[in-house]
Amino acid sequence: MNTIRTLLAASILAMAGITPAFATGKPEVVLIHGAFADGSSWSKVIALLQQNGIEVTSVQNPLSSLGDDVAAARRAIAQADRDVVLVGHSWGGTVISEAGNDPRVKALVYVAAFAPDSGQASAELGKQYPTPPGIAKLVVGPGGYLHLPAAAVASDFAQDLPLAETALIAATQGPIRAANFAEKIGTAAWKTRPSWYVVAGQDRMIDPRLQRDMAKTIGAHATELATSHAPMLAQPEAVATVIADAVEQVAR
Repeated sequence: MNTIRTLLAASILAMAGITPAFATGKPEVVLIHGAFADGSSWSKVIALLQQNGIEVTSVQNPLSSLGDDVAAARRAIAQADRDVVLVGHSWGGTVISEAGNDPRVKALVYVAAFAPDSGQASAELGKQYPTPPGIAKLVVGPGGYLHLPAAAVASDFAQDLPLAETALIAATQGPIRAANFAEKIGTAAWKTRPSWYVVAGQDRMIDPRLQRDMAKTIGAHATELATSHAPMLAQPEAVATVIADAVEQVAR
């Protein structure tokens, strides 16, 4: 199946004048979205990476448990034809910290994301920091799943985007099981993988100071952008550049 998919992708990309990743030796990119978003939150970054000949998969997380999301990431990694650079936004950082232990994963990229240590849960990371404004606006729905009202998406999740975009984010968001944030990872993959971190300097969902501290703790190549919690939508070129740098570094 992978061979058929590879040949089909090569044909499509050739018609578009794009050199596919498997022809250049570049690793593939697997994108993991966070809470209150879905795979389409990477749409702008996907287009930019593909234009640079990088093959990309955006995973749709069930957000029903850490284990379920890690399993979804592992399926995407297994489906890839080459080694993988694993990218996580927000809650997706916790997912890649676990799923990144797969031997095919050669680098990790955190985008305004949690980066827990071994045996640590996402909720433990922010205890020493003020509660971000957006967290106070979360709504608990049926089954203990959290979501952000449209007004909170506009004011605290993606306050630097036009209202038409924030309305789309609110409509397509994936509610997340609240208990996920208390689930601990096993061994943190960043201990054995080179890491990159995009800090969102105007984040109202994860304190920027916490992001800077996590980037330092994991020894990541850090880039700070003056964006909301959605840098991949507010400054997609900058985020794509960081991911492409990770791809190039591990391809050498």
